[in-house]
Amino acid sequence: MRTSIATVSLSGTLTEKLTAAARAGFDGVEIFENDLIGSPLGPEEIRDLAADLGLTIDLYQPMRDIEAVPEDEFARNLRRAEHKFRLMRRLGTETLLVCSSVSPYAADDDALAARQLRRLAELAQEHGIRVAYEALAWGRHVSTYEHAWRIVESADHPALGICLDSFHILARGSEVTGIEAIPGEKIFFVQLADAPLMSLDVLQWSRHHRCFPGQGDLDVTGLVRAAARAGYGGPLSLEVFNDVFRQADAGRTAVDALRSLTLLQEAAGLTAPPAPVVPTGFAFVEIATADTTRLAPLLTALGFARTARHTGKPVDLWEQGEARILLNTDTARHRADPALTAVGLESPDPAGASGRAESLLAPVLPRRRAPRDAALDAVAAPDGTEFFFCATDPAGSTGWTGDFAPAPHTPHPIGITRVDHVALTQPWHHFDEAALFHHGVLGLRPHAGVDLADPYGLLRSRAVSNEDGTVRIALGIGASPTQDRGREGRPQHVALLTDDLVATVRRALAAGARLLPVPANYYDDLAAHHEFAPGELETYRELGILHDRDEKGEFRHCYTMTTGRVFFELVERTGGYDGYGARNAPVRLAAQHATADRPPGAQS
Repeated sequence: MRTSIATVSLSGTLTEKLTAAARAGFDGVEIFENDLIGSPLGPEEIRDLAADLGLTIDLYQPMRDIEAVPEDEFARNLRRAEHKFRLMRRLGTETLLVCSSVSPYAADDDALAARQLRRLAELAQEHGIRVAYEALAWGRHVSTYEHAWRIVESADHPALGICLDSFHILARGSEVTGIEAIPGEKIFFVQLADAPLMSLDVLQWSRHHRCFPGQGDLDVTGLVRAAARAGYGGPLSLEVFNDVFRQADAGRTAVDALRSLTLLQEAAGLTAPPAPVVPTGFAFVEIATADTTRLAPLLTALGFARTARHTGKPVDLWEQGEARILLNTDTARHRADPALTAVGLESPDPAGASGRAESLLAPVLPRRRAPRDAALDAVAAPDGTEFFFCATDPAGSTGWTGDFAPAPHTPHPIGITRVDHVALTQPWHHFDEAALFHHGVLGLRPHAGVDLADPYGLLRSRAVSNEDGTVRIALGIGASPTQDRGREGRPQHVALLTDDLVATVRRALAAGARLLPVPANYYDDLAAHHEFAPGELETYRELGILHDRDEKGEFRHCYTMTTGRVFFELVERTGGYDGYGARNAPVRLAAQHATADRPPGAQS
């Protein structure tokens, strides 16, 4: 189906919005009345600009409080409507959105509403215009699409149809199966928005918390399927009122919007982009640093050995078990503070994964490589992290490991087996975009979001993973735009898995690792929550280990001190524990704040 977006979904001037929609690849736009009124361009100029950009103007909206009103009020409404119809002809669009009335003068009289909407449609037809009637979820008397359709059906005019808006329908809990009984030619327009489930007045919910399909909790896919089964063949259009989008870059938001619409059509069975290629593990994690002397001692204490050096770039490979960390000292590209900049994902089909990413508008990154270097495709995530699609050859004869020359080393493992997960801080205003990217582009399953208490605000976090948990990524944001700047702000971290955390921690401490101190109060509280084997809690207290458990299993973990903008977590999972120790996050965050300015020799 054709794709469209309402200008109210994007920030900026009308010209900026049209340009952003066109560059992202949309077929058309809905023009919101306020955007037109505030534009210095006349209707004809806007029409020509849209045409030059390759956009159709699919809808003009909204017209409010039209139907079921006293006759003198309706006469004024018709005069207002005729002016809008003339304007629309100049603008080059043929469909007008009319919202169900919220006017205190509106009567609860379906017959009157049908008669007046028919008269409106008769006038519209004289101007070559169609009227799409939409039930607002907070409409005074008409608040469901079923009710709106009964009125439209009763009015029985070819220039009058219905507009289906996913938010208004799903926010009220309406069943979408009834849509299939509406003749497709009478569905004049379909507007789409998702939203998180919230206990909130529906008007405030709509005006501030809508998001793009796939970023919330509503069954937008089911609605689109129902409209398609009914025979609807018009545009699928995004109408999203969102405080974040109103402040964000219009170009980036438009790309995120079209990606969501592409994924929605895929989920509804309307299109078939390249299939998702689910990663099977972590090939590597790359940390950029101008000075390896800050990280090399820590990696050594954690049992990693520098096993190889890239043949053409200042990149060292550090390994332990199946965990691989690259230290990149290309100072021309990266800041001095150590920072997590790239993640290699093991892929059963790297080319297919890259094709999927490109079809979903993920920026494919150019890569400087020598003629004999492995051909690795990489895409940029919303926070700027580079994701590489890899097929690792443990022997190093093919694949990306073949680009590295072995270096003399003495293994001294401490029990780390592989990377358990990586935690990536997202820009405050692109958190939902990131969740959709990691799900849609990378093929990872999203989990329920959680809120984490930080001493300076409330943080949001949401994890994505593959089915067997060999790839886990925890996405987090700060409490406000001023408290993090994406990759330039809060630390990122790498979690390393071990089968025996106590033994691993003892070895790490003996080798000189500096671990995050945990307040004694934490262990006093832990004793109140759980029973432990004799001496177990004392061991945790001695070593700074945190503990969590659920009905499936247990989770033990601890953290290193932060170096630059990177720290490491050592974790042990037993049973079927599938979480990340969210209960302990406030303790970790408070401890990191408390030690942020502590000099290296002042840990204990």
